[in-house]
Amino acid sequence: MKFERINPMTGDIASSAEAMKAADIPAIAARAQQGFVAWSQQGPNARRAVLMKAAAALEARKDDFVAAMMGEIGATAGWAMFNLMLAAGMIREAAAITTQIQGEVIPSDHPGTVAMALREPVGVILGIAPWNAPIILGVRAIAVPLACGNSVILKASETCPRTHALIIESFAEAGFPDGVVNVVTNAPADAGEVVGALIDAPEVRRINFTGSTAVGRIIAKRAAEHLKPVLLELGGKAPMLVLDDADLDEAVKAAAFGAYMNQGQICMSTERIIVVEAVADEFAAKFKAKVETMPVGDPREGKTPLGAVVDRKTVEHCYSLIEEAVGKGAALLTGGETTQNVLMPAHLVDKVTPDMKLFRDESFGPVVGIIRARDEAHAIELANDTEYGLSSAVFTRDTARGIRVARQIHSGICHINASTVSDEPQMPFGGVKASGHGRFGGKAGIDAFTELRWITFETEPGHYPI
Repeated sequence: MKFERINPMTGDIASSAEAMKAADIPAIAARAQQGFVAWSQQGPNARRAVLMKAAAALEARKDDFVAAMMGEIGATAGWAMFNLMLAAGMIREAAAITTQIQGEVIPSDHPGTVAMALREPVGVILGIAPWNAPIILGVRAIAVPLACGNSVILKASETCPRTHALIIESFAEAGFPDGVVNVVTNAPADAGEVVGALIDAPEVRRINFTGSTAVGRIIAKRAAEHLKPVLLELGGKAPMLVLDDADLDEAVKAAAFGAYMNQGQICMSTERIIVVEAVADEFAAKFKAKVETMPVGDPREGKTPLGAVVDRKTVEHCYSLIEEAVGKGAALLTGGETTQNVLMPAHLVDKVTPDMKLFRDESFGPVVGIIRARDEAHAIELANDTEYGLSSAVFTRDTARGIRVARQIHSGICHINASTVSDEPQMPFGGVKASGHGRFGGKAGIDAFTELRWITFETEPGHYPI
């Protein structure tokens, strides 16, 4: 049985995929366990070679990926190509760390004892990836786990099953042993049961999930029943602080990119611009002028910086946030009506306050609010007045001041004089509070996807009290 994904722009069928059921999961998990046995015995350079082939195979499918992302989520060609570039880099970075999975010899108090800490593969890793940056986040869910010697099951998003299937096809072409790389696709109505069955499968030892905080809580609770560790990268309400000594032109450029790249549908998107009152009027005027140069248009034509949002639900959610804020005294500086169902223009709302939903709720669309702070201390207070803590940014001409402020913001990531939207394969990526826990990337990824074991051996006769 198949299920269909509808193109949000045209209403046509964008893709179809196998509608797996919960009853299909035990066989897939068993196959992944068999794959783990073979893959975990491969040496680091053998794993590296296959991963390098996977990166090349991914890039070779460039046209297929662009077409799939355009059709399934209304992405622009530029966003699809950026996804492909970063995802290929993630695979190559994963390949590079196969020889960096190291242990240590630890001094022991017992004479003749040699004590070692070793990192070993875990087993079957379940990766659950979202639709918004589908190649990046699909690859991130599986690349480092594979480098560490695990087998993987990628739970594809119901919104972009073809895009995620292309990732698995690329990895399969690279020459992984049977069962090492697996994909699960399902109809939206079956998502809960399928994910539950995957978490419950005894072969699955760890889980990583990127998505909403609400769903992350459900996954964490289900996994806790089995004492299975979960790496969670969840929602965000990223603040960008503009202090009184900031370079406003640089701040405007970063704010525009951070708020509206991929129509604001990024977990790190700049959702709150917190500006010290002394420069707020000037910043708002400059930012308004910038946003007015950023039209929205058909992503298939590729002539505008903004394309389609993923569905009409996103449009309605964003407008509800804007209307509620304006009704409570905020000022809509730029905006407009949505055309062709999902072509929503960039919206900028000034004088947002903490009692408004636009201050609190993740919009995940092309709308951002300006919040005015009395001073630096008040800006920090406003930045931390949220349940989320993924990314953040601070603009100031004083680097020492920027570092001091950054260290007071409760977030997993903070950039000084740069956008809240940034990612590199080797960096520890993740959040705090309701934005999740654990880290993807670099050495942090090794920690997440290996078991640390204590092993000893004796070189002298033992002495025991009994």
